[in-house]
Amino acid sequence: MVSKISQNTDPFSLAKELSGFHLIDGEMVRAASGKTFDVVNPATGEKVGEAAAGDAADVDRAATAAARAQKAWKAMPARERGKLVAECGRRLTERVEELGRLVALETGKALRTESRVEASVLADAFIFYGGLASELKGESVPFNPDMLTVTVREPIGVVGAIIPWNVPLMLMALKIAPAIVAGNTVVVKSAEEAPLTVLRVCQIMNEVLPPGVFNILSGFGPECGAPLVSHPAVNKITFTGSVETGKIVSKAAADKLIPVTLELGGKSPMIVFADADLERAVAGAVAGVRFTRQGQSCTASSRIYVHADIHDEFVAKLKAKADAMKMGDPLDEATDIGTIISRDQLEKVQGYIQKGIDAGGTANACSALPEDPALKKGLFIQPVIFTDISADAPPSREEIFGPVTCVFKFTDYEEVLAAANDSVFGLAATVWTNDLKTAMDATRRLEAGFVQVNQNLVVQPNLSYGGIKQSGLGKEASLEAMLEHFTHKKTIIFNMK
Repeated sequence: MVSKISQNTDPFSLAKELSGFHLIDGEMVRAASGKTFDVVNPATGEKVGEAAAGDAADVDRAATAAARAQKAWKAMPARERGKLVAECGRRLTERVEELGRLVALETGKALRTESRVEASVLADAFIFYGGLASELKGESVPFNPDMLTVTVREPIGVVGAIIPWNVPLMLMALKIAPAIVAGNTVVVKSAEEAPLTVLRVCQIMNEVLPPGVFNILSGFGPECGAPLVSHPAVNKITFTGSVETGKIVSKAAADKLIPVTLELGGKSPMIVFADADLERAVAGAVAGVRFTRQGQSCTASSRIYVHADIHDEFVAKLKAKADAMKMGDPLDEATDIGTIISRDQLEKVQGYIQKGIDAGGTANACSALPEDPALKKGLFIQPVIFTDISADAPPSREEIFGPVTCVFKFTDYEEVLAAANDSVFGLAATVWTNDLKTAMDATRRLEAGFVQVNQNLVVQPNLSYGGIKQSGLGKEASLEAMLEHFTHKKTIIFNMK
């Protein structure tokens, strides 16, 4: 199959081309109300496009189309669905540059270090899940010799997916790829800060998928997200976002008695023991704090515990690494660090930095703001490494979602584990040591759903991902996620007498 949609690697013209549309039942359509809202380039403050402002009428149209399409989609052999999803992945692979440049424009994430990489992971996720279609199988149960007892996996129905703005491509893929391979149809509500690139993905995929299988809406939470969760045709919700909104979504889903998957954020600890490879640990911290993404990551290493013997050297090296990173135009190949997503988020981060200073912490600012006059209105901020800060200070305990990390000094093993676990979150953690016994014990005792030793990888397909405590419910990115969260198990018994 040859794509009919021509590639467009000019993100500015592509943003205008996509402006003002949802994609429902295979068609690019305007909002029922005719309303739109602005899409702004956070690097310059300039409007680059518009998004359709969805409401309950748009949700009803999309959910109805998805329910209608699901009847035929679930009846298609699983491997045939998998082939179509894998073909979507192949086409998205060909569009990595186009998608990477557009997501850099609307989110402010640097193209070279972040956005192009995210577009590649997006494509890989669809190829990965397309290949898992044959794993949608049940079991034979040795219940009674005179009865043939089997289980089968069946799709849930229509899945409503609400995605965030920080990595919209990857997190959308990890929700909808397993859902549609399993035989569900989906309605996605995009983040209002980043609605255009995900719409382009949907447009490309709708060349391959039957109409109604993948629908996407843009809009705000109360007007568009809430009606999606409560719509009677929606049988499952998968959500990534804040704890506060996640609780609202969970309560609404509970009223309907439908399953929900929640990924709600974290305050992820990084523990560096005295025997760790210092250079490797510092590089891991640079990756872990997500400096290149301006710290806008739920797995960001925002609490770093370093043994007293190496603490000062670690901090000096970490600051030097961050200082060497260039902040600038996200579309410039020389840029390492882009912008914060929005004015509100920038002010939130600035507020937390001030709270840390007021609490007695030392704020070590890193890198340098861009000097280009064209970027003077951009939402740039210097990353901050806090030292000498109390464990009870707001930056130490609350999720900031910005380029701020707190470095603590420790000497006692039991005390550092207790400190690392002293959080309402439990998403991710890393341990840095060359002692196998320490690594084995620490990973067993750390209260987190995604724990790594001597590395700090981001989420990728085939790595089961999800948290505990207030970091959420359920898993993503794996075969387990597809089976447990996008199918239900039916037991069938044949009486053989």
